[in-house]
Amino acid sequence: MNTAIINIKTEKDLKTKVQKIANELGISVSALINGYLKQVVRSQKVIFTIDEKPSKYLIEAIKQARKERKEGKSSPVFDNVEDAIKWLNI
Repeated sequence: MNTAIINIKTEKDLKTKVQKIANELGISVSALINGYLKQVVRSQKVIFTIDEKPSKYLIEAIKQARKERKEGKSSPVFDNVEDAIKWLNI
């Protein structure tokens, strides 16, 4: 097998957790990462799931943006670059 080395930096706690999961599955961390990389190549997709909730700041920013959009205080949607530039120069 022709192999290459990939070095990455990650949080120590994350590494420990991944090693524990890999050990429970009976595989190495390298095998786990190789499996994921092969899946990315096969599917041509990178999928991440996030179980964290957005911060209060982000929630408020989204609410403000939606409010401004309803009030017409946001930029319109453009079909071409020229119209967008004209709108910016008004």
